[in-house]
Amino acid sequence: MQISLYHDEPPSAAFAERFVSENTLARLKALDSRARRHGLEALDPTKNILIAIGSEVDSNGRVTKNSYGVLNLTWQAAKHPEWPAMVLGELAEIRGRIRETHDAPLQFVIWAGMGGSAEDKSMYNAVGLLRKSPRVYVLDSTDPAKLSAILDDIARRSRLPLGKALKRTLVVGMAMGMTSYEPVVNLEKLAALYDREGVDSRPNFIYMTLPGSLLDQFAAARGYRKVELQPDNGNSTAGRHSAPMTRGSLYPLGLCGVDLEAWIRGASLGDEQIAAAWRLAAFLHAQGLAGRDKVTLMLPKCWAGAALWTKQDFEESLGKSEETGIKIIIGERVKTSNYRAPKDPEQDRVFLGVQVKGETSPEAPKLALLRRAGYPAAVVAFPKETPLSTYMQFVHYAVFGLGFLRKMNFVTQPSVELYKAITNRLHAAAAKAGGIAKSTEWRAFIETPHQAKWRNRVTLRYEHAGVPVAPREGAAPAVYAALLRSAMEQGATYGELSFFGDLRYSKDGAAVRRVLERAGELVFRSRLKAPVDVYEGPAMNHSYHEMIIGHGGCFSTVLLNETSAELAEAGYTADYHRAQFLATQMALAERGRPVVSITVKDLTAPTLAALDEFFRQAARYLKG
Repeated sequence: MQISLYHDEPPSAAFAERFVSENTLARLKALDSRARRHGLEALDPTKNILIAIGSEVDSNGRVTKNSYGVLNLTWQAAKHPEWPAMVLGELAEIRGRIRETHDAPLQFVIWAGMGGSAEDKSMYNAVGLLRKSPRVYVLDSTDPAKLSAILDDIARRSRLPLGKALKRTLVVGMAMGMTSYEPVVNLEKLAALYDREGVDSRPNFIYMTLPGSLLDQFAAARGYRKVELQPDNGNSTAGRHSAPMTRGSLYPLGLCGVDLEAWIRGASLGDEQIAAAWRLAAFLHAQGLAGRDKVTLMLPKCWAGAALWTKQDFEESLGKSEETGIKIIIGERVKTSNYRAPKDPEQDRVFLGVQVKGETSPEAPKLALLRRAGYPAAVVAFPKETPLSTYMQFVHYAVFGLGFLRKMNFVTQPSVELYKAITNRLHAAAAKAGGIAKSTEWRAFIETPHQAKWRNRVTLRYEHAGVPVAPREGAAPAVYAALLRSAMEQGATYGELSFFGDLRYSKDGAAVRRVLERAGELVFRSRLKAPVDVYEGPAMNHSYHEMIIGHGGCFSTVLLNETSAELAEAGYTADYHRAQFLATQMALAERGRPVVSITVKDLTAPTLAALDEFFRQAARYLKG
């Protein structure tokens, strides 16, 4: 592995030297060993920065969780060569229970989780690691439309009635937070489908979570099989750090025939590889201190699907500080016309190119042009046929390195917890009111005077835009443009376009995504020379909003379909999903982060055309 740095100004060598002079790797291993041998009582976060940044600590200053499993599982792997065979044996047992109970093979997996509990599975699908049977679906939303689209695809592929298809489906619930309710919602509705079809769901449901969590309470009462997340049966990983080494990551890979022995071996980095990750961390830290905190990520074609996972690992781990942040920019074409000049004092970009020998790197020529033009850049080159697990563990070490240099806890997620708490409060109030639409908070949202309509199909609401003066009067696109321009003048440096609904499995969702991608390019990248995150809420609240609420600097636009989906067979409505949509705005507003919402009448072609026109018109106003 090689790392090359270009335009390393201010110099980052002094930061990199700290890892050597402070003997960081040896201290990490000694700390983790002490924690596992003597318990958490032996850890004092006030006396050791490594404890402070890698542990969960309660209000009394006591360590409640050592979260260095992200690193120590690979250290332990060398002493446990039996782990791959152990995992494969467990999977064979799961397959056997399904076949024995239902006389059916395992053909489908529905993985229910949010954020880090789900994103690695999406990545494995995207890079082609899960091509073999069974087919793995990621259910990371409480929008009934997503589950409906998954079930429709299962029916199409299996050509079987629902009851018979369910017999061939493994449902996995995963939540690494005590209060994570989304997987419970989905498991509850899926269990209702099994009950409705008269199918015993116990062989088909497994779950991974913390003892006593909401998921544990629900699944244990149903008699579902609990699987310990870590192969050492410990509890020292956050959800986003569960890949590549926990059962949550190894199970889908093993089910689909990936060589687990080679995978685990690839995740065990050598000292030189770790040093390269920390050299990258030092470079990114120095650039961030200089105001260049927007890291444009360029991956080789074989790992292109790892972009979102990488983004989540960095942002959810390191998005807590208003003073120093790091934004991972993905999903955009490299265009120098969209960037400020290298010498422009407002130029806030740094470029990270990842290459694998023998693999296609589409952006490599453009990266070379950017380097020659004077933009700061880092290039990390991996040897031929490097497994993805090596890259993933490299990223984990880089994230730790930044946390170490910034004295920042990289394992907690306080801003995510805020939105979840508000959601649960709204959901409880909606239950008493007879539905979210009848709740006081939803009515206030719908009836706010701070709104503007477009073509009777698109409604912009901007009560929480955070603008001290009212936007100029005019059509909705003009109002949106005025709000956006004002936010940028007040310090916003990037945007978010999050649709609260399915963007992955349904045709309607794919159409929405195309509209939002065009909007991101035209409104933000081209007109404002600002990056923009385009994806699905609330799945990405677990990374976007840790960064947005913690570090700030974002203008958020959240979107929702007014015609909510429903899965009647399971009694599945969109009430909890809508509570998440509203809670997201309330959490951002509570922390003083600008956010507007756009609701669309439906997802028909005329409505999406109106939405597309809305953004095009807004771009025109921004140009003027």
